[in-house]
Amino acid sequence: MIKKGLKVKILIGKDRNKEGEVIEIDRPNNRAKVKSLNIIKKHVKTTKEKKGGIFDKENFINMSNLKIIDEKKKISKRLKNNDA
Repeated sequence: MIKKGLKVKILIGKDRNKEGEVIEIDRPNNRAKVKSLNIIKKHVKTTKEKKGGIFDKENFINMSNLKIIDEKKKISKRLKNNDA
């Protein structure tokens, strides 16, 4: 099971074969955010409190496209949708 703080490897997409740490999980939609991977541009409008602009942020990745990397045992495990 993928949990916050685990180290994972991305299997599919523009960041394939890159590794990172899970920073957020969306269980109902079966998705996770990985630190500094799957970066998108977010356009933010200026408000009274915040300055606007174009910001980089992580986007969610489907959990079936992630593989857990266990550094202690040097084992990697790919999860299927029914395992997560």
